[in-house]
Amino acid sequence: MGDKGTFWLPESGSTLSPGLDSLFYFTYWISVVIFVAVTVAVIVFAIKYRRRNDSDIPPIVHENKLLETAWIVVPTILVLIVFTWGFRSFLKLHSPPANAYEIQVTAKQWLWDYTYPNGKTSTGDLVVPVDRPVRLVMTSTDVLHSFFVPAFRVKQDVVPNRYSSVWFEATGQGEYHILCTEYCGTQHSGMLGSVIVQSAEDFDAWLQSGVEDMAPAEYGALLYTQQNCNVCHSVDGTRLVGPTLLGLFGRQTTFTDGTTAVADENYIMESIVNPMAKIVEGYPPGMPTIYSSFDSDQLNALVAFIKEQQ
Repeated sequence: MGDKGTFWLPESGSTLSPGLDSLFYFTYWISVVIFVAVTVAVIVFAIKYRRRNDSDIPPIVHENKLLETAWIVVPTILVLIVFTWGFRSFLKLHSPPANAYEIQVTAKQWLWDYTYPNGKTSTGDLVVPVDRPVRLVMTSTDVLHSFFVPAFRVKQDVVPNRYSSVWFEATGQGEYHILCTEYCGTQHSGMLGSVIVQSAEDFDAWLQSGVEDMAPAEYGALLYTQQNCNVCHSVDGTRLVGPTLLGLFGRQTTFTDGTTAVADENYIMESIVNPMAKIVEGYPPGMPTIYSSFDSDQLNALVAFIKEQQ
């Protein structure tokens, strides 16, 4: 295969690529072998067992139990191999390392916006460091989009009013194409960008250049005070009208209807824009719905702020 790509696959640019490529080629060559075997068998049988004249009566054929067992067992084994291999790859694709560098991505017609932890922003081009896991937390301001980097073998739908995520670790410096693979309007085909992979030193220098906006978590802290969130939700563990934000992110939460959920990004956003959807056990349903008018920047900032309260 190699890093430069093949007839079937583009160049390999991430740590995820080799395992996924191996699965693809395993499935591909098994399919080729089966296709050739079936095609040859059909041709041979069509010639060998063709009816040679009108009086030709074929003999009665009895089943071959060994053959029937083989064509049940062998495909089953192959399916189990592909399923197990694919499921392990799926788990890896959705299990970013704990130390992954997190970047917020906002999709809109027809561009990608990126916000870094220190407040640095970029549009179109995503700048990341080489040899470091990067996790993208993504949402959309309008319609359904899909973030795809062919060289990294990662693709993830980006949905309005909720978060999705994807991660990768680039293995080489350079530029790699970003595509939107979900039809999102008249300029869908022009919703392009690049992942620019830099050395750690160049990335740090780029990250510190021209930072004018607040970091998302810093903006979230400002909103926490300005919007009077601190009246009902403490950040030090103190019990107020609503649950404390201390240690909330990633915690298993129990609701009044007996169900539970992990407090991830989607749960936090839902609790802000639709607070009546899930009421935490032991607390009254008193949060107003006025925060449903928050825009994506405000929601992202509040989520980033809450995630830091550990």
